[in-house]
Amino acid sequence: MRKCGFEPLGTGWLWAGWGALMLLGSCANMATPNGGPYDEMPPKFLRSTPVFHATRYEGKRIEIVFDELVQVERPSENVIITPPQKKPPVVRVAGKKVRVELKDTLLPDLTYTIDFTNSIADNNEKNMLENFSFAFSTGDVIDSLEVAGIVLNAENLEPMPNILVGLHRNPADSAFTTEPFFRTSKTNERGRFVIRNIAPGSYRLYALNDVNRDYRFDQPGEEIAFHDSLIVPYFEFAVRQDTLWKDSLTVDTIRMVDYTHFLPDDLILRLFKEKFRRQYMLRPERTQPHLFALKFNAPVDTLPELTLLNGDPPEAGWYLTQRLDGNTTLNCWIADSTVWQQDTLFLQVAYLKSDSLNILRPQTDTLRLSMRRQPPAQARRRTKKNEPEPVEYLLPQLKPGAPAEPADTMALLFTEPLSGFTKEQLLLELQQDTLWRPVDFTLLQDSADILKYYLLRTLQYGENYRLTIDSAALHSLYGKWNNAFQTTLGIKSKDEYGHLYLHLEGVREPAFVELLNASDAPVRKATVERGGALFMNLGPGKYYARLVLDANGNGVWDTGNYAEGRQPEVVFYSPKLYEMRANFEVEETWDVLSVPPTAQKPAEITKNKPKDVTKKKRNYKEEGRSQSGSSSGLGGLGF
Repeated sequence: MRKCGFEPLGTGWLWAGWGALMLLGSCANMATPNGGPYDEMPPKFLRSTPVFHATRYEGKRIEIVFDELVQVERPSENVIITPPQKKPPVVRVAGKKVRVELKDTLLPDLTYTIDFTNSIADNNEKNMLENFSFAFSTGDVIDSLEVAGIVLNAENLEPMPNILVGLHRNPADSAFTTEPFFRTSKTNERGRFVIRNIAPGSYRLYALNDVNRDYRFDQPGEEIAFHDSLIVPYFEFAVRQDTLWKDSLTVDTIRMVDYTHFLPDDLILRLFKEKFRRQYMLRPERTQPHLFALKFNAPVDTLPELTLLNGDPPEAGWYLTQRLDGNTTLNCWIADSTVWQQDTLFLQVAYLKSDSLNILRPQTDTLRLSMRRQPPAQARRRTKKNEPEPVEYLLPQLKPGAPAEPADTMALLFTEPLSGFTKEQLLLELQQDTLWRPVDFTLLQDSADILKYYLLRTLQYGENYRLTIDSAALHSLYGKWNNAFQTTLGIKSKDEYGHLYLHLEGVREPAFVELLNASDAPVRKATVERGGALFMNLGPGKYYARLVLDANGNGVWDTGNYAEGRQPEVVFYSPKLYEMRANFEVEETWDVLSVPPTAQKPAEITKNKPKDVTKKKRNYKEEGRSQSGSSSGLGGLGF
């Protein structure tokens, strides 16, 4: 009889089952569970003491509870209390709780905000809770207005992270330098900021790279930005779309949602550092008997006056000055042999030095410059071996190297000052067919670098030049002469170049355009003339473009000055890549006002890119293999 489909199997089932178990036990790998999917969600706020947006709060301790274990990254840097406090708060983490202990007195009838920026994350996967802030009030009202925007580097439009942004209720310009911010926030890695819990009114807006963390601009080296007009926060009710998804590809519902839109939310602050460098002299060096160097931390506009204190006073012109590194290094070549043959020189240097107020004042220093002579033992060894003194020739160098550009200028560089150098000592020839014919040129010494001489001549496409200097034709001040010298220089042909012309729209002021390489570094510059910028003789390659409104017409980008109320010169980037090919002429139109500053700079040359926050997906199959172990027999089944 059968009941419910059950049929007795007899005793044979036991042996068959035993064999099956034996087979399973010998073949199965018992894997450790892989722990399930990654936690990809940031921590969630659960509750707090006091409650969120509490009023009339008089305590000194805030405790915030989340739904999982959390951590706060660099709280002293990333957690901002506003209005700022003189004594910094103490931020601690205990499991799922974040505790903030206030060490300063709370002012009455004010809304306080604890802005955690992006410092809170869960303890395991480091999922960041972005833009979390906690607010409470010591009065009866929670201020709720907001303003938002972005901070950009004024010179290159890079988004600037970790910059303090603040509001002042005091409209006076002096508030930025004498008072701490009234309400503050900090830019995220994209340079964006939101200042929350603002009371109705008008404010001054600033940005500050706050080196000494005192919430005011009191260090000349700090980077700053200021908004020209007053900021008046307000809000309006608006509607936006809210999309619900069934999965990552399928839309479930699109609905319209009411929300409060806080304005202004598109503020742009252009960060700059004022032109400031204290002027003082660094440690001098005497690297050769006839050469000593005076080095300064900033360019010197007025050359120092040197007075020799030991020996008989030398004649005027006893040294020649070579200015290098943008006038920060002055090489002084001693022309008087009675001076440079002395082992020790005592000099009086009169120059301008910055005082505590950064005002240049006359300063006089006395220097002792010593030159180490060759040790006697080495000199005796050379004499004993009867080795001849090696000849050190005067070595000229022709720049630029081959191949040259038509816009280049030929220059001869030397390692020591020359004595009686004239153009007649040089032979410059131009190749015509197979013959070399002498050509004329103008010889001109560089006004700053006395070791550089220009051979001025207009260069043409495809020309080949040869420069010849006879042996011993040139002599230095110190007795060196040149060996026979000959070199050639070729100019690129016309079909190796491309030409670019940019029609510029929206430009009504003096301006210049720079072409940039992939590193955002300028490679060419052209002044805007008659509504355009022309770039001739461009080598094949990829270029980007930056335009500078040159207010003072000096051909360089100039920074701002807060005391003078002067903003830095305005910069525009072309969002387009210009790809040049040989023997091509390209014309492009660029409307500099067509794209907002926040979207102008191409991503390829933007350095401050946001970090990739995409989680790396787990390979569960590989995890299972790596964590598994082999189990033979019946041990794994508990027998």
